[in-house]
This record gives sequence, C-alpha cells and structure tokens, in this order.
Amino acid sequence: MNTSGLSLATVMPAVRGVVLAGGLLAALGAVLAWAVRTRRLQPFGRPARFTRRFIDPLLSPVERVVARAGGSAASVPWWGLVLVAVAGAIVITGVQALIGLVFEVMWAVQSPMRIAVLLLSWAFAVVRLALIVRVLASWLPVPPYSRWVRWTYPLTEWILRPLRSVIPPLGMIDLTPVVAYFALWLVQSLFHIP
Repeated sequence: MNTSGLSLATVMPAVRGVVLAGGLLAALGAVLAWAVRTRRLQPFGRPARFTRRFIDPLLSPVERVVARAGGSAASVPWWGLVLVAVAGAIVITGVQALIGLVFEVMWAVQSPMRIAVLLLSWAFAVVRLALIVRVLASWLPVPPYSRWVRWTYPLTEWILRPLRSVIPPLGMIDLTPVVAYFALWLVQSLFHIP
C-alpha cells in the first residue's frame, strides 16, 4: 500500500509539468498570433504562415465566441490563453481530487467502520457543495428549475427551512446557507469525521 501511495504522489509533479509546458506553449502561440494579427510581424513571413496554419485553427472556436460578443480579433489569442489557464487549473484540481479519492478509499477498505465514516464524510461534502452551488446560483441569472441547480434543493432544503424560521433575512440577504454551512462543519468536526 505504501508503494501505491508513493506512486500516486509522484503523479502530481508530472501533471503540473505537463500543464506548465502546455501553458508555456499556449503563451508562445498567443504572443505569435497577437503579433501577426496586430501586424507587428510581416503578414507573409514564415511566422505568419505558421500561425495561420497551426495556431489559428486552434483559436477559431474562441474567435467565434469573441466575435459574437463584439470583441476585437486582436484579443482572441489572449482569450485563448485564459481558456488554456482555466483548463490547466481544472485538470490539476481534478487530478488532485482523484488522488485524494483514491487515498480515502485505500484508507477506508481497511475496516467496515472506516467505510461508514468515509461515506458519511462524502455525504457532508455533497451537502456543502450543494449549498455552495445554490448560493452561487442565487447570484447569477440561473432559474431554480435548471438542471444545474435543481438537484441542490432536495439536498439543502431540509437544513435551510428550519433555519429560515429562526434566522430572519437581513434585507435581501439570506444568511441561512452560511449558517447551515458552518453548522455542517461544526457537526462534522465534533464527531471527528474527516
């Protein structure tokens, strides 16, 4: 088990290295595409031909979105770089979560009691995630019946409804999700659930 834990821990530096290399290539491509689009480089030279052949096809989906939003064609490479950075952060976070999940399962399979503790910990995490999604959705123009938000109501209403009868809203601000989040955290820490 120690060997598999060690091999899982060595995965993250490799993933970070690949994401960093991809980010550096994307930054180099963004600078090159920006220089060609703003005519800082000769439009018929080798760098411009390389850009039109290899980089512009990768930027075409971003360019369609930027053009629909009324943006400038010169800003497309930078938006593409932002997209690569966000995708890299998502990949790193996803791999870290997956490694954490594997370690939790490896810890839990050692005894049936640990499996119960792990499932309870996951239940707390899902309810906290539902609270966060519900709060963020209330700030955005997302209808409560959309598929992205609808699942949060059955998971959170059981704790929010009693709190709303005790805690009055402060104008337009509802503090019950914050209180519920900290109440869940308090219960989880009192019972020493990881």
